[in-house]
Amino acid sequence: MNHYETVFILTPVLSDDQVKEAVKKFRDLITAKGGEVIWEEDWGLKKLAYPIQHKKTGFYHLIEFKLDPEAVKDLDLAFRRDERVIRHLIVKLDKYAAEWAEKRREKIKESKKS
Repeated sequence: MNHYETVFILTPVLSDDQVKEAVKKFRDLITAKGGEVIWEEDWGLKKLAYPIQHKKTGFYHLIEFKLDPEAVKDLDLAFRRDERVIRHLIVKLDKYAAEWAEKRREKIKESKKS
C-alpha cells in the first residue's frame, strides 16, 4: 500500500448535509477497497483562484490515506463521475512528504488542544 493525499473541491450549491454525504462516499470508497484513512480535513468554503463552471467558490476537503495503486484508479474514476466534484487531485506521497504530513497533523492536533 502506498501513501496518498487527495484534495477535492465540491460545488458551492450543496448544503452541509450534501457535502458530508459526498465526503463520506469517498471515505467509504477508500475503506471498501482495503485502504486506510489516516487524516481528514474540512477546509470549508473558499474562493477559487479562477472561475470553474461559472462558480467562484467551492468546498475544499483533504483526505490522507493508504491504498493499493490499482484501487486509486477506481477512486480517480469516482471523482470524475461525481457531478458534485468540480476539481480533484490525488498525489502519492514519498517518505519525506509523509513525514512532513505527520508533523503537520501533530501541529494541528496540538493547536486544537490549546
